[in-house]
Amino acid sequence: MAGSAGGSEHGVPTETRRRPPSRREQARTVSLIVLVGLGVAFAVLNFDEVAVNWVFGTWSTPLIVVIGISFLLGSGVGFLLGRRPSGAGSRRSRRRR
Repeated sequence: MAGSAGGSEHGVPTETRRRPPSRREQARTVSLIVLVGLGVAFAVLNFDEVAVNWVFGTWSTPLIVVIGISFLLGSGVGFLLGRRPSGAGSRRSRRRR
């Protein structure tokens, strides 16, 4: 039976049928497309050169680069602060469990 077409030797079909996307998946896809479109529009509209005072001097940089760097730094700080324990109170609550 190993040579039969359309299936494997265990009787499980080798081809899987794809089910149509649910309304939730469609809504998620449309939302993602809209957010990407807004992001691209935001980037195009904020491509003006701005003078930025960096640590080592002042350079003219596109505004979208400044916004992107600020977003990445803020996300990193938020991620790190969100992962750390909130102090002695959290240690006590772990001992009581």
